[in-house]
Amino acid sequence: MPFCIGLTGGIGSGKSSAAEMFGELGAGVVDTDAIAHELTRAGGAAIEAIRGAFGAEYIASDGGLDRARMRRFVFRDPDAKTRLEGILHPLIGAQSRARVAAAQQPYVVLVVPLLLETGACRDLVQRVLVVDCSEERQLARAMQRSRLPADEVRAIMAAQLPRSGRREQADDVIDNDGGMDALRHQVAQLHEKYLRLARRA
Repeated sequence: MPFCIGLTGGIGSGKSSAAEMFGELGAGVVDTDAIAHELTRAGGAAIEAIRGAFGAEYIASDGGLDRARMRRFVFRDPDAKTRLEGILHPLIGAQSRARVAAAQQPYVVLVVPLLLETGACRDLVQRVLVVDCSEERQLARAMQRSRLPADEVRAIMAAQLPRSGRREQADDVIDNDGGMDALRHQVAQLHEKYLRLARRA
């Protein structure tokens, strides 16, 4: 297995932007959110199991998962969340493992939003990198990006580890309260560090 960094952070913290920058510098990037989208789009490997477990009303007219409807449902119903995770997590884990193993780059950044909350894919990573920013900035970014109302974003944030809990478990932290240049500078520094660590691994 290649040297693997687990990249995580709260909603709206800037995980995707950081991962993209690592990729531009030559790291391999495996994004579990992107894998989840592949599994739940029309024809995706999870669609029939979701239809069987939740009913056709959770499948959109295009044949993919009705994400907004499912998100509202699982936030109200913990059992439904557990059932959905039971379908998706094994598939996401298998895909993540295969993609990390196949990577040819010097190291891999594995993006797992709930890495610290669920321990998903934790066995694949040698280091944990947390992208962190203020809760006000998280809220603003998530609302702008996802078009979600503030109360839904706050509910998602409340279901995630608090910032202090993530930072305590991190091997490395990116502070993303600045602009893109500040983010790029921190990513570049960590890239050099990870290249060194990967060579020693």
